[in-house]
Amino acid sequence: MTSNLLDRQLDDILTTVLADADDEVVVVNPAADTIEDVIRVATGVGGDVPEIRMLADERTLKGVMDDFIVASNAADLLDEGILSLRTMDDGGENSLLVTDDTVIALVDAGSRVGGLTTEDEEFVDAAYDTYRTQWEEADEYHLRTPPITRVRESLSEDISPQAEEDFSRILDTLETARGDGDGLDEVTISLLVAAKNEALLYDISKWGEDVGIASKATFSRTKTKLEDMGLIDTEKVPIDVGRPRLRLKLGDDRLRDADNDQVASVAQSILH
Repeated sequence: MTSNLLDRQLDDILTTVLADADDEVVVVNPAADTIEDVIRVATGVGGDVPEIRMLADERTLKGVMDDFIVASNAADLLDEGILSLRTMDDGGENSLLVTDDTVIALVDAGSRVGGLTTEDEEFVDAAYDTYRTQWEEADEYHLRTPPITRVRESLSEDISPQAEEDFSRILDTLETARGDGDGLDEVTISLLVAAKNEALLYDISKWGEDVGIASKATFSRTKTKLEDMGLIDTEKVPIDVGRPRLRLKLGDDRLRDADNDQVASVAQSILH
């Protein structure tokens, strides 16, 4: 990489860097959008991907990882040994991409991003050693979100293949899954999928707790909220011993009539 990467989209710069790097890329002090794009590009790149060592501000990293879509894909990359996350104090430094032969400073120019590049051997060696040392001394960031691959596989096994397909297709229609007004959260999506497939509350909440999405109590509270708002209904299912269990069903005709790619938007319109 011998020239500056100017007037580009960030995705283009990251794709170029990952394709050219031999062993690893150190991502230093990335902005929230950069963290998201690194994860998206690394997830979508075919073939070999260099190891990505991300050294980020903890608050910025936490804010990004509140989005289930981003965090669950990041967890996949962590599981595969492609990504590792550590935290740094926000020192107001530039956002950098550092490899063993290149340093790229990311410069935001509104709708475009510039990648100012140097391959000066002495400078690159000094920068690489500096940030590799910072990396070694930094605290690991512990991501609690489960990998999306594990979520999908276990949902197919524990609930049904159709439930997994519905879950994945709903996620594909969302830009974010935070539950903060910008998107449905993962517990709400899981319960809507369970209701669409008429699964038991016990089964979906046990699955959610076992895979690491949320506790059974969180599933129960969210079920009550959705039931109060008319998105889902429940019916009692007798069992041989103990209290009857609850079967989930969609409670609104608009949801029952919606295609998978419309469920999220319809649910959001009802919630708001």
